[in-house]
Amino acid sequence: MAKKASAPEKRPNFFSQIRSLFRFTREVYGWLPWAQAAILVGGVLIGLIVGFLLGGDGAVLSLILWGVTGLMFGVLGAMFLMTRLSTTAMYAKIDGMPGASGHVMSTSLGRSWQSSDTPVGINPKTQEAVYRAVGRGGIVVVGEGSRGRLTRLVNEERQKAQRVANGVPVTVFYVGHGDDEVQISELAKAIKKVPKAIDKATMGAVIRRLDSVSQSLSSLPIPKGIDPTKVRAQRPR
Repeated sequence: MAKKASAPEKRPNFFSQIRSLFRFTREVYGWLPWAQAAILVGGVLIGLIVGFLLGGDGAVLSLILWGVTGLMFGVLGAMFLMTRLSTTAMYAKIDGMPGASGHVMSTSLGRSWQSSDTPVGINPKTQEAVYRAVGRGGIVVVGEGSRGRLTRLVNEERQKAQRVANGVPVTVFYVGHGDDEVQISELAKAIKKVPKAIDKATMGAVIRRLDSVSQSLSSLPIPKGIDPTKVRAQRPR
């Protein structure tokens, strides 16, 4: 008897996603519920004031209509606040975690850059990793981990990029909190600010060349991209 096909995985509905996003953001910003409540109340009060001033003979109906309108604007404001804070909360939680740079580079650079959450170089013992992005600005190499132990990995990737794509500029960023390092929350912005140096045709050729010489890392314990909704703050030892 033929086995029944497994049921397709159900995706969370809109309200489940909103609830998960709210809980995730509240873990970092405990005051979020109070701020959202204040926005809702403020929206209703503003609507009632406008309804009272414009009500005239139909004051009651005007108060109801403008009160509901104010409530809707309050909901939009509360949602906007949560969305903005969720991005900041995500960066705060993944800061310092292996794979954080890969997650940002694979999800936040847009179509002008191509990258992956899989590193192109890694130290399996210490989890120092090097990531690469290719775009109109050339080649960007990003080091994640201890600056001293990253030197060899970064130099190897930079030399490989220069050898494969001769003449294409290679920019190096180190993720961290030092004076000459880029914080994880600013990594995507820093890469996007790299001046354009090559056209789309050259960009495509560089990507193909690098892919053809990239060494397979599937057997190594590579830190994959981070799911920000599943991140937990690191516990002190």
